[in-house]
Amino acid sequence: MRITTDTVRGGLAPVLLLAGMLAGCAESPEDDAKAPATAQATGAKGTAARSGGTIGAAGSACELPVTFALAKRWKAKAVHAGAASSASSGSDGELAGDLADALLHQGPVTMACEIDAKPAGNIGFLRVWTGSPGDGDARSVLRAFVAAEGNTSKEKYRTFKAGGVSGVEVEYLYTSKLLDEVKKESAFAVATSDGTVVLHLGGMDTEEHEEMLPAYELAKRTLRVA
Repeated sequence: MRITTDTVRGGLAPVLLLAGMLAGCAESPEDDAKAPATAQATGAKGTAARSGGTIGAAGSACELPVTFALAKRWKAKAVHAGAASSASSGSDGELAGDLADALLHQGPVTMACEIDAKPAGNIGFLRVWTGSPGDGDARSVLRAFVAAEGNTSKEKYRTFKAGGVSGVEVEYLYTSKLLDEVKKESAFAVATSDGTVVLHLGGMDTEEHEEMLPAYELAKRTLRVA
């Protein structure tokens, strides 16, 4: 069974802590710069997300190949994939490394930033994934990202433009075997000179997903290549 990032409801921190503990057992017994005040986006229910700052630039919580407005009260944290898996050794360490790898890599991209909606009153994350130059165009990388998640259906792809940036977006359904339910998810991808960047919005269920869409739309509308 593939472990996907949306299997983990409390974010990556507890899982990476577990991975570190497993690796350790094998070794021993023993506010960012403010975005324009006018930045806002409207979601499916007509509500708007107000900007609480920007993310992606040097000195922000997550340094990325792109920048975008962060919804008010959402909290961003950088994810360092290499550090999470490099401490693996022995059988328990290999298990920890496999767990970290399953969570931090999806298709051709690696998680770089996790933006938590809980401080804003929702259960879910906007996650940023980055690829390497030469992995393919935005559409092919996004298709590979969705395919790697598994248990997806009814994908609807379309292009979009935000300022001077062109990208590809997808909406689809994900069937969680763990929770025995089907829920909506959304993602978009843009190409940069440093590789393709994917922003993904999941959520505990479809209702949570739709409530968080304004933050996702805000990120998409204000997206700029760094």
